[in-house]
Amino acid sequence: MPLVAGIDSSTQSCKVVIRDAFTGDLVRQGRAAHPAGTEVHPEHWWTALQEAVALAGGLDDVAAVSIGGQQHGMVCLDSSGYVVRPALLWNDTRSSEDALQLIAEAGNGDLDAGSVFWAQATGTVPVASLTITKLRWLARNEPDNARRVAAICLPHDWLSWRLAGHGPGSGPSSLQLLTTDRSDASGTGYYSAARGAYLTDLVGKALGHVPVLPAVIGPLESAGKTPSGTLIGPGAGDNAAAALGVHARPGDVVVSLGTSGTVFAVSPTPAADPSGLVAGFADASGNFLPLACTLNATRIFDATARVLGVSLEGLTELALSAPAGADGLTLIPYFEGERTPNLPQARGSVHGLTLANYTPVNMARAAIEGVVCSLADGLAALEAQGVVAARIILVGGGAQSRAVQQVAAAVFGLPVVVPEPGEYVADGAARQAAGILGGAWPYWTPSISEVPATVSAPQVLTQYRNYAKAYVNHLRQGDSPNQ
Repeated sequence: MPLVAGIDSSTQSCKVVIRDAFTGDLVRQGRAAHPAGTEVHPEHWWTALQEAVALAGGLDDVAAVSIGGQQHGMVCLDSSGYVVRPALLWNDTRSSEDALQLIAEAGNGDLDAGSVFWAQATGTVPVASLTITKLRWLARNEPDNARRVAAICLPHDWLSWRLAGHGPGSGPSSLQLLTTDRSDASGTGYYSAARGAYLTDLVGKALGHVPVLPAVIGPLESAGKTPSGTLIGPGAGDNAAAALGVHARPGDVVVSLGTSGTVFAVSPTPAADPSGLVAGFADASGNFLPLACTLNATRIFDATARVLGVSLEGLTELALSAPAGADGLTLIPYFEGERTPNLPQARGSVHGLTLANYTPVNMARAAIEGVVCSLADGLAALEAQGVVAARIILVGGGAQSRAVQQVAAAVFGLPVVVPEPGEYVADGAARQAAGILGGAWPYWTPSISEVPATVSAPQVLTQYRNYAKAYVNHLRQGDSPNQ
């Protein structure tokens, strides 16, 4: 019974699962916390990984290991392999002005032309989360540190490199042994998922020179071995690893409800969206992973439950007691601004209030419908890029709500399945490790439940989109969000 390990090095913690390579059965697991913040020294990740591995019983009996990690984080190394400065993470927004500069430069001052250039070149229009914008920030604000950069890598790249026995003081030759995979590389802003190549000229323009970039290896290629002989997989970005973990395939759209929402699909063709709503990422299996993000998901449920004085389960029960469409009451859930549509200064709003429909059950239903409908906007953005959706895979903490499941089945109008709660990213990494070991992707029977089919509710979606469109137009015209 060979064992494989999957690691999820996320923003908040490091999770390790050890599974049977043939069946996928969970054997043991461990977890360790990461420090909070948007700027973290990578050594904290390495310490947490070692702690989580130890809690999971170690890797001595593990044949292969792979790492899924938070995307975009800028890890800069000097010529000796030392970290130049703490890594700027995906959620560090200090490079937002740098993103605009990069777009403007590419379009000779025209943001629209610049957006088209970036979409066609890399599949993704720069935003503050992307690595390339952080490189520009580094060159502009810390020029001495920028000049010291001999290699750039991402969190999972650096951890795989450390697992292989490299690290601070390894020297220049060890930098040449850095590896990554196409899913994580596609989130840097200087890699073309469609062409499968780095765009080094973009790196040079952002940083001032072109350092060593990790070699991009194939989905089932090994990145080397640990000092004890355990095979190391290529790893993946967290969303791509999650897609492996839930066995997503072309035609599947993964809708994730966590603090924020994500909608991504496994697609045989790359995306290139000049509007910037869809990121044209690659996946970890050789396909592509177009992705849209919303900023408001389960926190809207938390806030509504708090206002109504109920638990989250109570919110579900109230929502299930209300009619579809909440008797005309509609919530636009842009509480923290929004990414899809791109309205960072927006706020939430409630529309269609009457004395008859202003009830707890309708407020609960409107909160659920508003969030699910906003995720449907993400799906619409993917479909505009050519994604053909056949099935929805609903994941994340919010996916366990029966009200969310019911509304999703109605709003999306597609078969909806809900995997058993688990560590999808770590599970996907473990599945990749098993693929490295066996030379082919294993089929581990996923434990999923199908949401009963329900009548599609186009009136709910139409009602939401009518209000949302009017609200967006008010904001873009400079009117008050409360009008």
